[in-house]
Amino acid sequence: MRIYERYFARQIYLTFIFILFAFSGLFFFFDLINELNSVGHGNYKFQYAVLRVALQTPSRFYEIIPVAALISAIYVFAQMAANSEYTIFRVSGLATNQALRSLMKIGIPLVFLTYLIGEVVGPYTDQLSERVRLEALGSSVSTNFQSGVWVKDTLTARADGEQVTRFVNVGELKPDATIANVRIYEFDSKFRLSNVRTAQSGRFQPPGHWQLTGVTDTQLIDVPPPAGTPADALNPVYRAKQVSLPEYSLRSELTPQILSVLLVAPDRMSMFNLFRYIQHLTENHQDTQRYEIALWRKVLYPFAVFVMLVLSLPFAYLHTRAGVVGVKVFGGIMLGMSFQLFNTLFSHIGTLNTWPAPLTAATPGLVYLVLGLVGLKWVDRH
Repeated sequence: MRIYERYFARQIYLTFIFILFAFSGLFFFFDLINELNSVGHGNYKFQYAVLRVALQTPSRFYEIIPVAALISAIYVFAQMAANSEYTIFRVSGLATNQALRSLMKIGIPLVFLTYLIGEVVGPYTDQLSERVRLEALGSSVSTNFQSGVWVKDTLTARADGEQVTRFVNVGELKPDATIANVRIYEFDSKFRLSNVRTAQSGRFQPPGHWQLTGVTDTQLIDVPPPAGTPADALNPVYRAKQVSLPEYSLRSELTPQILSVLLVAPDRMSMFNLFRYIQHLTENHQDTQRYEIALWRKVLYPFAVFVMLVLSLPFAYLHTRAGVVGVKVFGGIMLGMSFQLFNTLFSHIGTLNTWPAPLTAATPGLVYLVLGLVGLKWVDRH
């Protein structure tokens, strides 16, 4: 890197670290206050609340990094403008496009850092955070249904190649990935109920089986109508055959990784887990819009660092008479918050209107990139 690039990088990185930890500390305080509502329930003590919020800090880093990059760059350039340092750089031959390229170089490590936190550290610590809370409260995964979690499972399980569709109800998904209070409703290729299976608990056995214990298997067998009487499809007659088994090995496409997505919001899952879950939903002909948008946001979000740095460069061309440093930094904070708000709002709008996921995820960044380039063009001319 050139001398001025090293100078820019050192100033921006030092300010970035300070702002990142300052904002994360603020969010830590707010998250801890929110978590105090659960303290006292079960075995959930204050130290567990602190541990849970601390484990969520990497995900907060992931959310804050682009905004921290914007604020730190604005602060550095505002200081340079106030001290006429940037004017000296320009007089020495630093063109606008050169400064922009230098900022992009400075942003590359921040993009890699965002990917590292968002794909490796954040999802892992978020799952640990949920497990700490569940173990302390002694409860299962909270869902919108009082009956538990419902998952569709489709596979070819019979010797004749007939497709079987299952609707699996998991009453409890425990932190160690075991399941309890399981009910399985199995349908044939004509979507006729053929089997109802209940189990007290289950544990996954790779590569594709669940070892169920305390199983009650109820098989529904068609009873043919009396001779000369036509079959009534709307009022079928079945004969039930019930068997109790201490253990049963069930082949299934479901894995603990698929079920574990219920522990973490889509925005905090890794791209790999999101992709696997989207594949599962697609194979079972279920709506994937929400998770596709989340996947594309994960792909594109780290590049928001570049967008934020482009937005910060025009502040280097605004001299002290155009506003004090504090006002510029406050403007940068508002600009960063507006980007986060617009990004989240546009994702919800895209989900409601079923817009293409790549377009929904990319539009906020493109809008703010255009604003940054227009602002840079304007200050360069004036």
